[in-house]
Amino acid sequence: MGWIGIALQPFWFVPFSNRKSDERAAGRSIDFMLGWFLAPLTTGDYPQHMRSLVGRRLPKFSEDQARLINGSFDFIGLNYYTSRYAADTPHLNNTRPCYLTDSLANVTTERNRIPIGPKAASDWFYSYPMGFKKLLVYIKEKYNNPLIYVMENGIDENNDPTLSLDEALNDIHRIKYYYDHLLYLQSAIRIGVNVKGYFAWSLLDNFEWAEGYTVRFGMNFVDYNDNLKRYHKLSAQWFKNFLKRP
Repeated sequence: MGWIGIALQPFWFVPFSNRKSDERAAGRSIDFMLGWFLAPLTTGDYPQHMRSLVGRRLPKFSEDQARLINGSFDFIGLNYYTSRYAADTPHLNNTRPCYLTDSLANVTTERNRIPIGPKAASDWFYSYPMGFKKLLVYIKEKYNNPLIYVMENGIDENNDPTLSLDEALNDIHRIKYYYDHLLYLQSAIRIGVNVKGYFAWSLLDNFEWAEGYTVRFGMNFVDYNDNLKRYHKLSAQWFKNFLKRP
């Protein structure tokens, strides 16, 4: 008998300031990126933030639909890479309604010109390991601690053809990324988050969405110019040793 689940890829959202309005903006941002999908599966309806802000444009579930969808999963798949700041932006209420403005939040990667974390190769990617734990704990507390499998977690670097093979394999930044995120994952599990599996992204360098072959997420280097030969990066060796630990 098989299991069925859904894979979601939310950011964690940090309030831009300690103002209550920014805390509420972060909560709305999470609802519009995660709750949109997870709330119906655990409550049978969309988040109240979405109901109040989207209004008639948001479909309504019939009683039969709500009953069918509520609890209709065995596990939640979670892809986590990065986080954002969220600031309250009430003036967006006067703009043309759309997904990008409905949450009334300004989502940014910087606060006072300081990034939320070290930048990776992709434009959207800033490392924020603490957000991993906060997201997991939030799901536990908000959505009745569902069974979670972390489907993707990893970091990229630019595909730089000027590097020697030895230089390309020396991915210290990836080791740090995995170490920090696994540490926060362990901390979340210790306080009761129901995580039963973790998958690193990725085993190999590959074709990445719109970025193609310009970035590399793999723990193993793929030589695109030499019959796709593969070489262990330093992170692959580290991860192998990590998995051997008692």
